[in-house]
Amino acid sequence: MARCARATGPVALDPEPAVALWRDLGRWPSFVEGFARVIEQSSGWPSEGAKVVWETGTGGRGRVSEKVTENTACAFATRVVEKRLFGTQTFRAEPAEGGSLVEVALEYELTSESPLGGLTDMLFIRRALRESLARTLRRYAVEAEEDAGLRETGVADPLR
Repeated sequence: MARCARATGPVALDPEPAVALWRDLGRWPSFVEGFARVIEQSSGWPSEGAKVVWETGTGGRGRVSEKVTENTACAFATRVVEKRLFGTQTFRAEPAEGGSLVEVALEYELTSESPLGGLTDMLFIRRALRESLARTLRRYAVEAEEDAGLRETGVADPLR
């Protein structure tokens, strides 16, 4: 049974530039929770079917593989595979006052299911994923403000 963790928030970019920022691998270190480095990247990134493999820092998710399944002006989705889970992560942006309302959602399955897996997911895993997505989205919003010219580039931010 698929589970879902999501985060939503406003950003200071219109939908198309918001999606472009989200799929820009060069910007991931500034907003993706735990991102350390790209290990492998398809030459066609971010077109459908392209793949990236990246690692987190110590104590993070480990090695993460993402394959693009959707790439439109207002949405970007990847098939995510990592040690503990697999699923689909979708980023969507819709027009809103002052920019866009964005949502990042991870529909996932755990790679190993224990007898208490559902309870463990409900009490710990889903909450941790939801909080991680929310932190990523907060840092992403700061990057969007910089792109929109509303914040000085390189100014220290307490969210980072």
